[in-house]
Amino acid sequence: MMKNLLEKLRFAAPAASPAPAPELAAPAAPPAMTVGDPDAPEPSLWAPVSQACTQSQMEEPHYAAWCREIREAPRMHRKQWEFCYILQALESRGMLERGRRGLGFGVGMEPLAAVFASRGVEVLATDLEPEGAADKGWVKTAQHARNKQSLNERGICEPEAFDRLVDFRFMDMNAIDADLAGGFDFVWSACAFEHLGSIMHGLDFVVNSVKCLKPGGVAVHTTEFNCSSDADTLDNAGTVLFRKRDFLLLERRLKLMGAEMEFNFNLGEQPLDTHVDVPPFKPHDHLKLQIQQWAATSFGLIVRKV
Repeated sequence: MMKNLLEKLRFAAPAASPAPAPELAAPAAPPAMTVGDPDAPEPSLWAPVSQACTQSQMEEPHYAAWCREIREAPRMHRKQWEFCYILQALESRGMLERGRRGLGFGVGMEPLAAVFASRGVEVLATDLEPEGAADKGWVKTAQHARNKQSLNERGICEPEAFDRLVDFRFMDMNAIDADLAGGFDFVWSACAFEHLGSIMHGLDFVVNSVKCLKPGGVAVHTTEFNCSSDADTLDNAGTVLFRKRDFLLLERRLKLMGAEMEFNFNLGEQPLDTHVDVPPFKPHDHLKLQIQQWAATSFGLIVRKV
């Protein structure tokens, strides 16, 4: 019996080797950025035109100066760049002089109205009515203005001057109040019009905002730019991504109204300009980010009404 057992063991099929562990999938590469214009000079914050957020602008000395005015430490973040870009675009065009009138759209909790008032500028700040803002999640994420006083929470402007110079009303950016036409030296919005439901709604808003300007007035808006494609994009959604061709269409529409734009589509040539942040997003080193299959960044638009 023992001999038979040994023979069976000797000639038995070898035990199967354990299955190799499955290979972990390599992390997906961030989306490529193919839309920029590397032949154009890198954009400058000192003399801004309609342009993208880039690292070199944040390294210019006046970037830190504007950060001091909004009570923030400088950091490499596109949202902070949007505030500094709007301020520099208006300052460099003489729009922050005492006695000017400015109109803000979708102001949320941003510090810009307080900075303008501290310069002696009269401001009408607007935001979506509370029920609509709650439906879009702006109230829950503290991105909605509750009232006028919430716009000076950082103490940027002396309270008496702020109360005298700043007014506030609720308004839908898709339906600008008719009484605002032609009454302002400048208008602005910071990363708001990509949330109006579609690319066409966003472009219509910019056109309608320019109608609120006096002759010679300036509109400055920031929004989301698709760095990966001038064809496929994110549209008809809570956040949309504007393409280069959308901005060029906007320029043509505004030219028919007697308004001017100048573009620089260089997306930057420094290390952070080629880095695409992926979720969960970092509080720093955040100039480009992945939204679905596209790389995106903040882009500023400047329009002058002739």
